[in-house]
Amino acid sequence: MLFGKRERHISRILVVEDEPLIAFDNEHLLSDAGYEVVGTVDNLADATRLIESEQIDLVLSDITLNGDGDGLDVARAAAARKIPVLFVTGNLPAEAQSLAVGCLAKPYSEKGMKSALDALDQKLQGKVVKKLPAGLSLYERA
Repeated sequence: MLFGKRERHISRILVVEDEPLIAFDNEHLLSDAGYEVVGTVDNLADATRLIESEQIDLVLSDITLNGDGDGLDVARAAAARKIPVLFVTGNLPAEAQSLAVGCLAKPYSEKGMKSALDALDQKLQGKVVKKLPAGLSLYERA
């Protein structure tokens, strides 16, 4: 740790979101927070292409997407490459818990997203997360 900054396990993030304003906000929020946004896509085909071709530390995915497939399919593609998924949704199906490391409930604030990513980063590093930010649920790794 140098000057109070921890080394992040998560640095490269793929955003999978079908709502353009939310996707745009997330992309800028993440970039401003020092994350590298590998891509922002709104469908399974584009997400799968990036998952298969890019180095990705985390996939942030909504459940409902444009076109064929959904966020559960994105999570399955990510799991095949051992990439963790954080669902960002207001309506999480029960089976999603087995496919992701957690879920951040919509709506959330900028602070909520940053706090959720910090907590998730700690979990992925094997640390105990003592207090979860509002709206964040973490699951035992799928």
